[in-house]
Amino acid sequence: MVYITGDIHGDPRDLLRFSEAHSLTADDTIIILGDTGFNFYLHGRDRKAKKLAARIPATLLCIHGNHEARPQSLPELYHEEQRFGGAVMTEAAFPNILFAVDGEIYDIEGLSTIAIGGAYSIDAQWRRENGIPWFPDEQPSVQTKQRAERVLSERSWKVDVVLSHTCPAKYTPTETYFPGIDQSKVDKSTENWLDTIEDRLTYQRWYCGHWHINKHIDRIDFLFGDVEEFAAGLKH
Repeated sequence: MVYITGDIHGDPRDLLRFSEAHSLTADDTIIILGDTGFNFYLHGRDRKAKKLAARIPATLLCIHGNHEARPQSLPELYHEEQRFGGAVMTEAAFPNILFAVDGEIYDIEGLSTIAIGGAYSIDAQWRRENGIPWFPDEQPSVQTKQRAERVLSERSWKVDVVLSHTCPAKYTPTETYFPGIDQSKVDKSTENWLDTIEDRLTYQRWYCGHWHINKHIDRIDFLFGDVEEFAAGLKH
């Protein structure tokens, strides 16, 4: 089985309980839609979270969020492997924790699936002022966007499933906006770019996290605490 959920922020205890309740094995997979918290502090606290996640028998396939370092920026920890028919980043000490590569196509349950991570942190300035980690490459770069567009173009803009951290702008759940945040000063370039992708793309389901909400609208699924069966009801 393949399951999917939203941000866990360095606390995999609910997923551990889920894995125990559902008797998951190494043959199962849980997709986490970003902000796992496994590369947040870049010290021992991250390792503690990873050690707890390593007790989950299933494979964890993680999308890159905004509040975590990209595995590619940590070559002393991560190396590239091939899984699900595409490249992933993994750490020798924690082989069940995989990070998807932005723009890569994966075969998950027989469905073509593209990963597109990253988003803007509305608390970036506060983090910098208070010595809390903030990562300047949190959003997809121009090169990453170009790669994703090239990959999709080569597939005639057809893919079964999209896994992203944030969402296309038109689907932004405005009900989650924090009071007092001037939205005119929020960098929404990633969401606006995803809008252009969504406009052109033929797809069946789009999953995203980031917004701390469980919500379904059109073919978009926002996930936070809920754990769902991946691509339930989709045509293979």
